[in-house]
Amino acid sequence: MQSESNAPDGGDRPGAEAPGEGLLPLLDVIEEQPLSERAAAYTQLHAELSARLEGADAPRYG
Repeated sequence: MQSESNAPDGGDRPGAEAPGEGLLPLLDVIEEQPLSERAAAYTQLHAELSARLEGADAPRYG
């Protein structure tokens, strides 16, 4: 199931999630994990979100 992007730049990216889409279910999955595994999951999530934010600064052509 794909949703339309409401990105302010008007650029729809195929396969891109809407901002925040899927984040809450992912957090629920992390919270259901044993405490000893949560830190690694949050570290991975942090790295992914940082990469997305840094990529948002890249100029877009087209």
